[in-house]
Amino acid sequence: MADPIAPLQGLHHVRVTVTDIERSKAFYSMVFGKDPRIDTSDQVADAGATEDPARFFGGCIFELDGQLFGLRPSATAGERFDSTRVGLDHVSFGVASKADLFAASERLDEHGVPHGGVTSLGEAGMSILSFQDPDDINLELVAPEA
Repeated sequence: MADPIAPLQGLHHVRVTVTDIERSKAFYSMVFGKDPRIDTSDQVADAGATEDPARFFGGCIFELDGQLFGLRPSATAGERFDSTRVGLDHVSFGVASKADLFAASERLDEHGVPHGGVTSLGEAGMSILSFQDPDDINLELVAPEA
């Protein structure tokens, strides 16, 4: 096996492309239970904002225990995510316990968000809860089985 290109320390951030920044920001604020740490979505209509990395492309960034998750508002209205195309399949967030998955399932129900229910993956030693964001991006919560 070859040496890595650099001494990697894991994922730093993930950013997904969305069609409606305000709708997606509200959805992810509900999922994460917090507002974005960085939010430039008020600039999305400004000339050049969606192409400017210094303005976070007119999007926002959430912080989750030292990791970052961002929203970039550059998709065309009406576009939908397709996990079978080249690129992203899904984004998975860890939770501490299976009880957290059941609690999340109830919260999603309260907000009218369809989901796949808590599913055990048996020998993999974990359980998951899958659901979709407003642009149909596949999201998943994962907990250890025990």
